[in-house]
Amino acid sequence: MLAIIGGTGLTKLPGLSIQRRQVIRTPYGEPSGPLTFGELDGHPVVFLARHGYGHTIPPHLVNYRANIWALSSEKVSHVVSVATVGGIHAGLTPGRFCVPDQIIDYTHGRETTFAEYNGKQVVHLDFTWPYCEDMRQRCMQALAQAGEDYLAAGVYAAVQGPRLETKAEIERLARDGADMVGMTGMPEAYLAREIGLCYAAISVSVNWAAGRGDSADGISPEVIEDTLAQVMERMRNVLKNLACMTYKAVPQN
Repeated sequence: MLAIIGGTGLTKLPGLSIQRRQVIRTPYGEPSGPLTFGELDGHPVVFLARHGYGHTIPPHLVNYRANIWALSSEKVSHVVSVATVGGIHAGLTPGRFCVPDQIIDYTHGRETTFAEYNGKQVVHLDFTWPYCEDMRQRCMQALAQAGEDYLAAGVYAAVQGPRLETKAEIERLARDGADMVGMTGMPEAYLAREIGLCYAAISVSVNWAAGRGDSADGISPEVIEDTLAQVMERMRNVLKNLACMTYKAVPQN
């Protein structure tokens, strides 16, 4: 089954026919909210709002371990993260999508692993390619079927938040090779890898990063809100395609 983790702008999933909501207790505390089970265009999905259904949880306080564990406990096989970002790459204009293939992690102080070894041998898990390529390909197919223009690869810089970045910080990220900046990509991607979920992200630029484009002198919350309103309606069609694709590809119990 496909799980959709909604980020900023997607606290509800338009078009989702809700069947039930379920509170999941995890060894790592409370997830961001109940899991919402339903159908999207007739295909089963489970939805979780990363920041809570009232968007009340800032990125550095999201319980990523509880969220990923809860999805895994419900027999989810594939996960797509919907993530808003600031565009650094010249082609990542506001309103354009990207399916990132790499991450640079600048976060700190977050619970980053399920591994609590308690005397057991340490295992180092490969993370050369941080996203599931099978899921990345499905995301790109879903975007293409929806008629969306997108970047087929990119480097996601995961920063701590909740504040936005300075111009100098964005220049540093650009020198490091980052194409976009967001606040939730890690440790979510690694935890999904660690627990065995096929995970990928669809990033959408909702503004130019600090110091770029019309953000040269500052980032306007109004501009972000306007872009979000336009993009999330388009995202619904992408997710419908993705749900259909995953349902057909994954054997159903």
